[in-house]
Amino acid sequence: MTPQPRISTTLIPGMLVVDLPLPGDSRGWFKENWQREKMTALGLPDFGPVQNNLSFNASAGATRGLHAEPWDKYVSLACGRIFGAWVDLREGPSFGATFTLEMGPDKGVFVPRGVANGYQALVDGTVYTYLVNEHWSPEARASYTYLNLADETVAIPWPIPLDRAEISTADAAHPRLADVVPMPPRRTVILGAGGQVGRALARILPDAVALTHDDLDTADADALARFGWGGVGTIINAAAYTAVDTAETPEGRRDCWAANVTGVAHLVRLARRLRATLVHVSSDYVFDGSVERHREDEPFTPLGVYGQTKAAGDALVATLERHYIVRASWVIGEGRNFVRTMADLADRGVRPAVVDDQVGRLTFADDLADGIAHLLSSGAPFGTYNLSNSGESRSWAAIAREVFAARGRNPDDVTPVSTAEYAAGRPAAPRPAHSTLVLDRITATGYAPPDADERLRAYLARIPRG
Repeated sequence: MTPQPRISTTLIPGMLVVDLPLPGDSRGWFKENWQREKMTALGLPDFGPVQNNLSFNASAGATRGLHAEPWDKYVSLACGRIFGAWVDLREGPSFGATFTLEMGPDKGVFVPRGVANGYQALVDGTVYTYLVNEHWSPEARASYTYLNLADETVAIPWPIPLDRAEISTADAAHPRLADVVPMPPRRTVILGAGGQVGRALARILPDAVALTHDDLDTADADALARFGWGGVGTIINAAAYTAVDTAETPEGRRDCWAANVTGVAHLVRLARRLRATLVHVSSDYVFDGSVERHREDEPFTPLGVYGQTKAAGDALVATLERHYIVRASWVIGEGRNFVRTMADLADRGVRPAVVDDQVGRLTFADDLADGIAHLLSSGAPFGTYNLSNSGESRSWAAIAREVFAARGRNPDDVTPVSTAEYAAGRPAAPRPAHSTLVLDRITATGYAPPDADERLRAYLARIPRG
């Protein structure tokens, strides 16, 4: 049987050592230095290398580093032998963690972004090779983080003393650990930050870059290309065309497809290029509501243009490996929404007619944002997650009656009507009769969506009386 590579972990999080078989004969040896299928199956990240570099070291004692770069790299040797040293220079509890290894062509090392890499050639004619997943550029070099080879804190035991080693002037001038500015994590960008979900996301992820539609239109490919995506590791797409009824008009249909499909297609291509995680907020409207409770794997059956575009967007996002599709229903947040409208009508003494044959659960934007942050921080498996609030399913009319009662009005002032009665004589998109989402998958990750009725009471308490 052909020997297989083996992968082991190190004290530096995410850094891996690969034992590489060297089958050979009297002529020499051969190795599979990078074999994507085998190595990713064993646990090496599918890091998407785009550039291969070689460094020739003429004499033993040639010493290079310590450089922390804004990309992942996979290092190995074509010939010779080195003493390798790595120091974690990322923000976080592992900052300053060190790992060393004497290695020849039979070893490979996966070095995550932000971990400083250095080595010392132990024999003449050593050839060091490495794969990286970003193209080098002078601009990229400006975001490197460096550590001095002779730093006393990490105290790397170089086999050849540094005063006898060959070191570049630049490397000799790098700062000590106490003066190193840690490499920050890859940035998060929130798109659609002016909407109800986007505002909630911006509050719960204050370090993220929050962009409204006016800041960046996802359907505008040129605008997306001009934006500085360097260092972005997560894109959260809360941008969407949500005027459900207007989407049925000729102009609305065009705008809806542009935002919900063309824009999403642009983001999918961008996330694939950046190797970024794409979080995409979806909707119960991808279903026709013919079943009472919807699971994540239910086939799409959208009724109207809005639902069709959201289903198409979901299908595009699902082609990415690193994606979360987060499906919500009946979103309530900061801004215009059903609950605020009912509270205003109650305060003004209006007696509204509200549909009673559409049933679902509210999703409060703060809880949706909290759930998204949980998926990202917990490392939950990629894929689709339903995420509404929990509790009993209710009709729109039943929720309106609860709002009226909370505002001191008689709940009977809300008149239940059918969808057909409500829509008579006005342009209206078809809507799913049942919108309740099964929450088993999100709860299995450790996130328990709060009860919708409790959140409704708390939300109403914050709305000033008109």
